[in-house]
Parts: sequence; structure tokens; C-alpha cells
Amino acid sequence: MDSTSSAGAGEIAFDSPFFRIYRDGRIDRFQGIETLPPSLDPKTGVLSKDVRFSSDPDLSVRLFLPGSSDPARKLPLLIYVHGGAFCIESPFSPIYTRHLNTVVSAAGVVAVSVQYRWAPEHLLPAAYDDAWAAVRWVAAHALGERGAGAEAEAWLRDRADFDRVFLAGDSAGANIAQHVAARAGVEGLPGLRIAGVALLHPFFRDDGPDKLMDFIYPSSSGATDPRMNPAHDPNLRRMAGQRVIVFVAERDHLKHRGRSYYETLKKSGWEGTVEIVETQGEGHVFHLFKPGSDRARELVMKFASFLNQDAGARQRL
Repeated sequence: MDSTSSAGAGEIAFDSPFFRIYRDGRIDRFQGIETLPPSLDPKTGVLSKDVRFSSDPDLSVRLFLPGSSDPARKLPLLIYVHGGAFCIESPFSPIYTRHLNTVVSAAGVVAVSVQYRWAPEHLLPAAYDDAWAAVRWVAAHALGERGAGAEAEAWLRDRADFDRVFLAGDSAGANIAQHVAARAGVEGLPGLRIAGVALLHPFFRDDGPDKLMDFIYPSSSGATDPRMNPAHDPNLRRMAGQRVIVFVAERDHLKHRGRSYYETLKKSGWEGTVEIVETQGEGHVFHLFKPGSDRARELVMKFASFLNQDAGARQRL
């Protein structure tokens, strides 16, 4: 998964805040490559494990299961896509392992944290395709099938409620999660009922220049690409899910893009309900880097509430 190499001498072909490419093809990453093994988290009691969802050895998911739940009760299923500008971080990163442990504990859900191939080694739309493949693998469990070359995973088969599935992600991962929901609305995902979509500080393109995106997604039409800017997606009104929540932060340079998405979805003809939550005084994905802060805890509890909003009603049916 880590394709970094020592810097050494060499002419630079491309430079970004996240990675550097040399003329001889070497790549150095500057952040977002640290990993943690799956474990029983002593703080939350959440158990995690890694499962390959594809014949590609680089594609896995990290599964999370709350430790105090009734083994006989089905739990909402959260499919989460990590951020990192499409080129750093993973489900196995310390910040994402910690974040999912916290969310799973607070919400009482089963979670699937999705790995996708990094740019620039794998140019976009590879990450979108990988996320879609992971969700299809989850759906295979709902249909009682073997999932994408791997044996059925018991945590999904036995514990997940496939009628209460949520797609979520932050930053670039929110972009991918939104695309998966939009694609599901057009193509369908037999076996899964997408109940909602949660976008945390989403990255979408606007009309301004973006050197990194132009480099890692050369086949894109830029600001008019439906994946990069859902305002240009003619099928947005068909997006899967009944509820959407968009989190933005006051000091996030991307906040206007989250707000624009919120307004676009409301006006698109989509028949669900959408809400927006803004955190004052904080920047981009602050909850990942300041998880112990009061505002981070508030965000997690709002997220958890969103994942359980219809639980009581469904349990009474």
C-alpha cells in the first residue's frame, strides 16, 4: 500500500502538499501513510478486523463491531469512505481507526471502512470504482452470495441490517460516498436499502483552478464533471437514500462547496430530506485531529443520532 521511497537526488516532475513525483518515477509521500493493526479498542470496546473484498491484494476493508450489542439484534450498517485528497490515508490509519471506533461505539452500528487505490499511482476514477466494488461486495452478503472472490463475512451476514444502510465519508471520501449514492440511484444496489448519506466537510470542485485534481484526474472535465461537482449531474434527483446530512465548518476553506451542494440537492427534485450542520470556530476535518474536543464530540453525537434517527420506528414495526 505504501509506495513511498527515499527522496535522494533527482529532478521533480510534480510537487504537491501530499506527494512528490520524480522524473525517474519515484514517489515520496509526506503524510498519511502510518497504519495500525485491527484490534479490540480498550476505550470503546469496539472490535475491528480486516477483510479483502477483491482479488486485488491491495483492496481491503476494515470492519468494526460494537462490543456491547446484543448478538441477536441486527444493527444499522455504515459504509465509510476515508478522506485524504484521493492520495493519502486509509481505513488503517490511526486517525480513521480512532474515528470509526468512536462513531461505532456512539451509534451502535456495524461499520465497513473502505480502502481504495491511491493516486497518482492509480489515477481517478480508480478510487470511485474501488468504492463501488466494495459496496457491491457488501450487497452480495445481503443476497446470500459470496462476496467478490471472498467468503461471506459473518459480521456482515449475521449482524448487519441491510435495510438500514448509510453511506458516509469526509473530504474526498465524502465526494466518493456521494458518487456511490448517486450511482446506486441510477443502477440500483439489489439487497441494500440506502437509508441515508452523511457528508463530512465534503470536497467538490468549483470553478477555480485545481492543479492537483487536474493532475490525478486527467480524464475529468474539471468543474463540470458530475463526480467532481454534483451540480452538473443530471441524475442527482435520483440519488439513493431518504436522508442526507452535510457537515461544514466555519473556518474550512471548502465550506462554501458543502453549502452549495446542500442547496443544489434541495433544488434538484430529489425527494428526500437534507440538512446542514455548521460547526463554528473550526477548520477542515477538525474532528479527526482534535477528537477529544467538545466540538468534535458534538459532531460525532450528531452523526450517531443521524444513523439512528429511524431506529425506534423500525423496531416498533
